[in-house]
Order: sequence, then C-alpha cells, then structure tokens
Amino acid sequence: MGIALVTGATSGIGEEFCWQLAAAHHDLVLVARREEKLRKLAEDLRQIAGVTAEVIVADLGVAGDVERVAARLSDEQSPVGLLVNNAGFALGCSFIDNAIEAEENALDVMVRAPMVLSYAALKAMRARGRGAIINVSSVASETGAGTYSAHKAWIRAFSEGLSEELRGSGVTVTAVCPGPVHTNFFEAAGVDMSAAPQWLWATPEQVVSEALDAMRRGQVLVTPTPVYKVAMAAMRVAPRWVTRRVMRSIPHM
Repeated sequence: MGIALVTGATSGIGEEFCWQLAAAHHDLVLVARREEKLRKLAEDLRQIAGVTAEVIVADLGVAGDVERVAARLSDEQSPVGLLVNNAGFALGCSFIDNAIEAEENALDVMVRAPMVLSYAALKAMRARGRGAIINVSSVASETGAGTYSAHKAWIRAFSEGLSEELRGSGVTVTAVCPGPVHTNFFEAAGVDMSAAPQWLWATPEQVVSEALDAMRRGQVLVTPTPVYKVAMAAMRVAPRWVTRRVMRSIPHM
C-alpha cells in the first residue's frame, strides 16, 4: 500500500498512526528523538504487522535533523506516499513566564519542521501525481490561548492553503483537530487535567481512525468525536471575546 512517514512516532497519536497504517499494510518510516523506543516500535511493527519499518532518529527542533528527514521524503528510489506531521508537545507555561529558548524550540518543532517536511514531500508527490499529508492540529487552533494555540492555528491554515494549491494534482492535505486525548501529552508538560470529565476525552484510536478516513476521502479538515465537532462549530460562531474568557480557566498548554 506504499510508505508512510510519521513524526513523533513513539507515543500517543503518533504511535497509533503507525499501528493503524501498518494494519492497512503500509510500510513505515518512523521519526522521533528516542532511539531505543524507535527501534523497539520498529521491531514490534515488523514482527506483529509484517511491514517494513525504517528508523530515523531526529530532533525536529534541530535544523540539520529536519533536513535529514526531508532528504528521505525526497528519495524517489523509495517514495513516501503519506507524510504524517504529528510531532508536538505542550509548553505547560504562559508565554511571558516561559524561557524564550523553549518557545523558539516549540516553534521549530511544530511550525518550521512541518513546513520544511511538507515542502520536500509535496515536491515529490506532485511530480508523481499522487500522495497525501496529514497534519495534526488541535481544537486549540480556535481558542487563541497562547503559543501552542497559535502553532496549531498556523498548521490548520497552512493545510487549508495547501489543499487549494494542490487541487487537481492528485495530492491531498488533511488537518486533524482533536481535543484532549488519552496520551501522556499533558503529563509530559506538567499540566494537571485530572479534574476534566471523562466525556471530554478521546482515545488515540478514535482520533487516528477519523483522520485516516478523512484523508482517504480527501477531506481537508476533520475534528474527531462528536463533542469536539460541536465545540469547534460553536467557537467559530461565538464572539472571540467569549472564547478567550472561557480559555482563561483552562491550564496553559
């Protein structure tokens, strides 16, 4: 079924993308920082799903590492048919109270890297007349809640713009905008979400399944789970000051 490259592949939504793509008989290129976890996941995918799994150890906050991944996306000897720009993290702190170096690193990982990798992938895909990109955005893209929200809004707008540029080319771009997902995302940032009711949460399986279904339909934007479909629709019609006021009560991401 072709090769898929997934960034942030070793946990959460990224790992679930790997397993669902492997179940659909895609070979994989796994990209993440932690070599031991990458190699363990690659071996599990080979043994359990019977697919090929390459490993690229890369920190997407480092320009040289991003260029290595981009070079793999440009390789026409072993073409990548699907790029999943998933790598990202919560900052867990307000912009003014955070270190500027941490903010710059987040911008590099969640904005610059997807832009560079998409450029490399799309050059090759458009020349072949087929291919797809899935960019992981967030419901936070509608909230105006700090720099994480800004990064995810950029991803969504970038995806929409690319989808129009590529109309009729055989290449599609889909942005998936999940709400909170049961992963280690918040825990890793030190954000306490223990008081959030269970009905607010999605599973990685739900998010990835809906994202892949949307990609196969050529859908540009998808918000997994009914509750966040409603929330996104409400935020789009609500006055912006209402959304900002509501977001004040939610921990910083």
